[in-house]
Amino acid sequence: MHEWWRGAVIYQIYPRSFQDDNGDGVGDLPGITRRLDHVARLGADAIWLSPIFPSPMADMGYDVSDYTGIDPLFGTLDDFDALVARAHDLGLRVIIDQVISHSSDQHPWFIESRKSRKGPKADWYVWADPKPDGSPPNNWLSVFGGPAWAWDARRRQYYLHNFLDSQPDLNLHNQKVQKALLDAMRFWLDRGVDGFRLDTVNFYFHDDRLRDNPPMPAGPLPPVNPYDMQDHVYSKTRPENLAFLKKMRALTDRYPDRMLLGEVGASLRAVEIMGEYTRGSDRLHMAYSFELLGPDFTPSHFRAVIEGFFKGAPDGWPCWSFSNHDVNRHVTRWAKHDAGGDALARQAAALLLSLQGGICLYQGEELGQTETDIVWEELTDPVGLRFWPDNKGRDGCRTPMVWERDAHAAGFSAAEPWLPVKAPQRVRAVDTQAGVEGSVLETCRRLIAFRKASPALLHGGTRFLDLPAPLLGFVRGEGEGAVNCLFNLSPRAVKLPKEIGDTALGPRQGLETAGKIEANGWGFWG
Repeated sequence: MHEWWRGAVIYQIYPRSFQDDNGDGVGDLPGITRRLDHVARLGADAIWLSPIFPSPMADMGYDVSDYTGIDPLFGTLDDFDALVARAHDLGLRVIIDQVISHSSDQHPWFIESRKSRKGPKADWYVWADPKPDGSPPNNWLSVFGGPAWAWDARRRQYYLHNFLDSQPDLNLHNQKVQKALLDAMRFWLDRGVDGFRLDTVNFYFHDDRLRDNPPMPAGPLPPVNPYDMQDHVYSKTRPENLAFLKKMRALTDRYPDRMLLGEVGASLRAVEIMGEYTRGSDRLHMAYSFELLGPDFTPSHFRAVIEGFFKGAPDGWPCWSFSNHDVNRHVTRWAKHDAGGDALARQAAALLLSLQGGICLYQGEELGQTETDIVWEELTDPVGLRFWPDNKGRDGCRTPMVWERDAHAAGFSAAEPWLPVKAPQRVRAVDTQAGVEGSVLETCRRLIAFRKASPALLHGGTRFLDLPAPLLGFVRGEGEGAVNCLFNLSPRAVKLPKEIGDTALGPRQGLETAGKIEANGWGFWG
């Protein structure tokens, strides 16, 4: 069986910010279709579209009000079909977001559910009576701050929302809800999509006894978000989740060459859960977590995460990324490790593309894009609006793609864009890097081509080398086709011990045994 997703490079597109073709300042499907040549030339195998469904946009599309439509902001179903056809013509597969742990409070299902405790969809969402003193039924907290329960005056009950109170949680203990969600996935499979990125895949089920979550060990100060003060053993990652993952996989397997990629939301056991959700052949094809999307930039961290996954699930399959629409861009996040210029961006690309598993590149990452500095008046993200200024939210990584340095809005739109395009981002435009030897863009193109031509990098195992920090080294694959990978994760040049070349790695090509790896340097050789 051809498992195209093993080792694939998936390019994440944030539709609001990729290309605006109708001149309203917000990206759209025709704009994405027009720019797909850029992704194909990069060498990616697939695109992942963040949500494009009808939505009130309280959480920028992650509050879905119709699972089988396209929001007019982005276009029409015909526009979507045209996008899929063009992508397939270019050899790109299309993955779409599925946000099925919760919906918008404007979804017809929730409108019906809140009407009555006895209606046909009364238990399609998670409802609970208040405690005798009127307080919520338990201590669960929302990821976006405050209690995870909102009072509904008509039903005189609380409903669960792990995110905004306008994002009520669906009750997947109800078999009718499961069927409705699977039917929605079938709609898109029939329309030709090649897979799904499953948002917050470990949030699907809750403890039906509504037991309180235990506290996390107390730190010196409360965190910015009190959500991090609980161990969420009852509000997510419940054992019932596995049976539903198997139903999704069974549906997907009825269609050739389709794939499920799950996002494991923050958890103490995130890497373990990734393995649990992907092991065997009847669950997810791949999963990712936030373990490599944080501030840690040390050899020990990378090794612990990657080794930890494969030790726990040798037959599972991970997907790795350094940036996405939910976190600060890694070139800014790891800036203290930068040796200057684009060295860190090039090294990060080399490291990511050498890892065992699927790879996600977030739009602009191939340009070495940095986080945009957003001021209060420019905020749209509910996270930033709630926790400013200690957490400025996610707007800074969601600003528009920069295509032409000197064009209005850097070529993204003829209108004023929904988020600003600022000078530090503009200077990294595609037209300033295309064809320029050594640019981040050309480096990414070369690295992706190198990866795709190497069976060891696509499918080979990983053996880490015992090297002193700040060196990170590992071998991908075995035998004649093995690839040795060495990285200096520091802003200073590091002299290589002679024994590295003589014993651990064997003869080098293009690297002297006792030479130096420059600041944020990297090397591959056979």
